[in-house]
Amino acid sequence: MMTKEDVSELFANIAENAPWDLTQPLLWGYYFTNPTSEPLEQAASLLAIQGYRPVELYQPELDDPAAPPVWVLHVEKAEVHGVDSLHARNGELMAFAQENQLASYDGMDVGPVGAPAAPQL
Repeated sequence: MMTKEDVSELFANIAENAPWDLTQPLLWGYYFTNPTSEPLEQAASLLAIQGYRPVELYQPELDDPAAPPVWVLHVEKAEVHGVDSLHARNGELMAFAQENQLASYDGMDVGPVGAPAAPQL
């Protein structure tokens, strides 16, 4: 999990390098992994109830062909975050992954609201 210091560095980087207003909603993408897709499909439904939009469930190409298979669930939500709220959200999503017996909460990314949408689940 990202430490609070990591989150602070992320916000400093955004403030310095991105043309986004941090006081306005941004599109935050959150990622979960698991060796099979079914638990991620269930997680997507539970997260949708909480206001997240399921974007994609996919199997990424792995660099190591001998590595075990992995599935990735990408959900997103437009919201305003600061260091404390994003750090808390990461903790909540890590707990969600554990409660739902997913392999991991794999972190997040951010972009402007209204960016071209990724494929829907």
